[in-house]
Amino acid sequence: MKNIYKILIAFVGVLAVSCNADDVENRPVIEAVTEPVLLTPQSDFNIVLTKAAENEIATTVIWDDAKYSGTATVVNYTIEVAKAGTNFAAPVTVTTTTSRYRALTVSELNSALVNGGFIEKEENSVDIRIKATVGIGAEAQYSNSYTFKATPYHTPLATSHWLVGAATPGGWTWDGDAETEFPLVVGQTNVYQVTIVLKNGEAFREFLANNFTSNDNWGTSNNYTHYSSLGYTIDSELENAGDGDSNFRYTGPTGPRVLKIDNVAKTITLD
Repeated sequence: MKNIYKILIAFVGVLAVSCNADDVENRPVIEAVTEPVLLTPQSDFNIVLTKAAENEIATTVIWDDAKYSGTATVVNYTIEVAKAGTNFAAPVTVTTTTSRYRALTVSELNSALVNGGFIEKEENSVDIRIKATVGIGAEAQYSNSYTFKATPYHTPLATSHWLVGAATPGGWTWDGDAETEFPLVVGQTNVYQVTIVLKNGEAFREFLANNFTSNDNWGTSNNYTHYSSLGYTIDSELENAGDGDSNFRYTGPTGPRVLKIDNVAKTITLD
């Protein structure tokens, strides 16, 4: 009786292996036939990206479908960008879709460029192409590419403060990202530091928020008397401007300085 059970078990095992082998052999082969063709954007496209327009459409990427032989299946398309002339040695994925077009927002395109190492606030040459993939093991297909121009904006930290005033490079305005970002020191929770060119004899103020508009940023701020009243030790090259808003006035020589506000040690220093 035991021998019969052993024979049955062995038979079932052989049958299972045989079925699995048949499944693999009968699995339809999917092969690449025709590459996708990128239609837009082309090389005449040039865009300056701005934080204020981050939710607007930067461009719509359109392409002709890739073709594969075998059983019909879904084709996944990846929009890739890379630094011009690098032959996509280090492509950056913008987004993936199953459609043959995709509208990219300013924010999406900007994020891809910044993550790809493109220079912020400068015009860059950008290669763009489409990658098509389908199933498991099928060969990826790549479209033709175009090279366009794009100027990405700086993506500030949510924790940053901001410096505005005649003593700063941007003056008393928020237009065109004129304000100076005043970020937290990496690894610190309440210490801010920035290297900035300060102008002798002029004033500035520290603002705590930025909604990235030109006219509505004059909100909560810290001036000279705010810190002096809290007992901060303030660098001798900074004084109360006495201008009605008690701004900081910089009295040192015009040039690059390292401004640091340490809210733990209660010090404001210039190096």
